[in-house]
Amino acid sequence: MEKKREGRERGMLLDGLRDSMPVYVKELLAGGVAGGFAKTTVAPLERVKILFQTRKAEFQSIGLLGSFRKIAKTEGGNGASVARIVPYAALHYMAYEQYRRWIILSFPDVRRGPVLDLIAGSFAGGTAVLFTYPLDLVRTKLAYQVVGSTKLHMKGIVHAEPAYRGILDCFSKTYREAGLRGLYRGGAPSLYGIFPYSGLKFYFYEEMKRHVPEENKKDVTVKLACGSVAGLLGQTFTYPLDVVRRQMQVQRLSSANSGDMKGTKATLVSVARTQGWKQLFSGLSINYLKVVPSVAIGFTGYDIMKSWLQVPARDDDIIEVVTNKRNDQPSLHT
Repeated sequence: MEKKREGRERGMLLDGLRDSMPVYVKELLAGGVAGGFAKTTVAPLERVKILFQTRKAEFQSIGLLGSFRKIAKTEGGNGASVARIVPYAALHYMAYEQYRRWIILSFPDVRRGPVLDLIAGSFAGGTAVLFTYPLDLVRTKLAYQVVGSTKLHMKGIVHAEPAYRGILDCFSKTYREAGLRGLYRGGAPSLYGIFPYSGLKFYFYEEMKRHVPEENKKDVTVKLACGSVAGLLGQTFTYPLDVVRRQMQVQRLSSANSGDMKGTKATLVSVARTQGWKQLFSGLSINYLKVVPSVAIGFTGYDIMKSWLQVPARDDDIIEVVTNKRNDQPSLHT
């Protein structure tokens, strides 16, 4: 009896906490949990993809399984991935909802449909990148280094051990070497890529969901399928910019790029000339293996978390805000 009573009290406490949360806090929490779970699921593939993008000769020659065996001897780097993706996903999903809500409330005549999702998703992706990019830079640098590699060096010094001992050490050294600009190295192609990628991802996901019969909309399998296709299509169109971003992030560590630091356009041209245009799509097949489950799990997890946190349906929430605004306006008869 005592345990049952404690269970009821704990449940009431959780319900009270959940009900007291503002909508944007629920959206942040739902996005963070979904993003962290999705990223953890595909973390090994993410690291191999980065190595294929930035260290082609060393890792593509040994293949996917050989790359897994080689990096298995070092720390996995998932801590940096999760440290980056949780705030990124939380901001990404919350910003999408807020931008979408703001557009509808500010422009009542705007048509609700895929174009709205495209615009809101694009700005949400840009916002999330601006706030969390240094974490992405650190994640890439930690994934790039592999113990025992003879090609990893910094400022011409060959390292038998990793250049960075962890997340904080990487932050500290990067900031000391190049200041705040160093922490945003490669940020430009990230923004160029995230606007279309994020917008297209939300566009395809919401558009496909609109064609799902009402009785199947809560089916997890359907959500996973919609998320998979959305991630696949969105990533295909923007992948070369992702390669350029990774190359810029590790230029200071790469022996092939130990000279002057290049900008977005110069890096793009350099990769195409020295490594061939196919390098701009290097790791794309692995990325498909990563993106399809990652985006699918992310969208599905977000929808499930929103349901558990009792986040109002988008249109219901907007109707409530409009109604409250009208009620707050003073009557002409008073």
